[in-house]
Amino acid sequence: MITPESPSAQYWLWAVLAGLMLNLITRTIRRDRSQYRRFKRLRSTRRRQRVYREWLVSSILTIGLPALVVIVATWQYIPLLLDDVNAWPWVRFLRNTFMDAGQLGITAVALIAAIIVVGAFAVLFLVRDTDTVPSVGDIQALLPRNRAELRFGVALSINAGISEELLFRLALPTLLFAVSGNAALAIVLSVLLFGALHLYQGKAGVIGSTIVGTVLMALYLATGTILVPIVAHILIDLRSLVAIPMVVFQVHRGGTRPRTVPLVDTAKPARPKAADEPAQPTTPSGDPL
Repeated sequence: MITPESPSAQYWLWAVLAGLMLNLITRTIRRDRSQYRRFKRLRSTRRRQRVYREWLVSSILTIGLPALVVIVATWQYIPLLLDDVNAWPWVRFLRNTFMDAGQLGITAVALIAAIIVVGAFAVLFLVRDTDTVPSVGDIQALLPRNRAELRFGVALSINAGISEELLFRLALPTLLFAVSGNAALAIVLSVLLFGALHLYQGKAGVIGSTIVGTVLMALYLATGTILVPIVAHILIDLRSLVAIPMVVFQVHRGGTRPRTVPLVDTAKPARPKAADEPAQPTTPSGDPL
């Protein structure tokens, strides 16, 4: 654990940050985009399941594990960051309002969250007779296409919700704050990096992920607990990777192949290849966010 009082703290912090950024840049720029294009050409369920497994392992090793390492290394900086953030007027207002309301406040927040979640899933039933669902970004290939792939949709959603929230809402902001001393800068950079992680989904995917990341960050700052954005992230991904394939496309019953219509189509046409071209080791998180 790196302590703020240690004379060598800044050296260690910069070293940890450099290693983390190298990991994220390598994952996002050098691997995700090209390998995701190859994944989109796969048709065999067996090959797709193998890639799903690789994504799970890769996400744990390149997102989840580094997040835990950074959290342990910067644990003493977390309360310092939150103290700084709590001085912001809008955060202080939300915290005071929530605390003054007591049990009523908890009930109100739970009710609002339930309405949002139920509403988001209810919309799927309204479009269940269509063969397309509008989406932000190029996520078509991520959607499970049959019952065998659905379990990977669940696993990817849970893994992404936990790993990415620990990294981009807790670990990375704390690390950036520790090296810069600027809470606002740390939070903004973390949100932007979260959006950039989804570069393989195209420009629309980056923009959409950045917006969602901003909301998830606001939830963390307003509540002071990482559990809230983790649950929210998992539910959002479950809607995309499980609810849409099941409710709209009935893939668990042998329904039609999932299709989405990107609101902004940024995908480039791939050169013709065999449908079942062997998949190379892949690293996208498999997370629509």
